Amino acid sequence: MPIYEFHCGKCEQDSEILVRSSDWTGTKCPHCGSPKIEKKFSTFAASGAGTAAPASGKPKGGGHCCGGGCHAH
Repeated sequence: MPIYEFHCGKCEQDSEILVRSSDWTGTKCPHCGSPKIEKKFSTFAASGAGTAAPASGKPKGGGHCCGGGCHAH
């Protein structure tokens, strides 16, 4: 069962709602109870171990094929 993001047009709150089937007919906002919620466009993220650059913007290790730890380069 996928979780979708919704936005309420009344209270302007965003919510994540578990949708049990593909023929979802709607629900009420969990914050204010308004039926005026719309599905937001969502993207997914995938990550691999050790592939992300730290906040400094520089790659981890030496930036080589093995992260710079093998000293073969």
